[in-house]
Amino acid sequence: MERKKVSISAKRQITIPQKFFTMLGFDGEAECILRGNELVIRPVKESSGGEFAEQILTDLVKRGLSGDELIKAFKAEQKKVRPAVEEMLAEAKNAADGNTEYLTYNDVFGAEE
Repeated sequence: MERKKVSISAKRQITIPQKFFTMLGFDGEAECILRGNELVIRPVKESSGGEFAEQILTDLVKRGLSGDELIKAFKAEQKKVRPAVEEMLAEAKNAADGNTEYLTYNDVFGAEE
């Protein structure tokens, strides 16, 4: 694990060391995550929705969309993917922490016979 001590300015700003910046592929934005007593800073990777592109396109084509209308609808649906995944992760964390009611495997899929 590589370490580098950095200064924090009076405006609470830091400079990411060039080597780390390049190695990790930082661009215009960074994401800050509070994990316990640590601050994790990582590059923002824009999700293209590529993981679900085929499913989204299939659904939109079945709806009869094509051309510019298809492109516009596809972009709108892609933007919904990341927030939906983040919401699912938050719900899973709440269930794992015992902060919410949850369904068991059998509740969802029924008991195996």
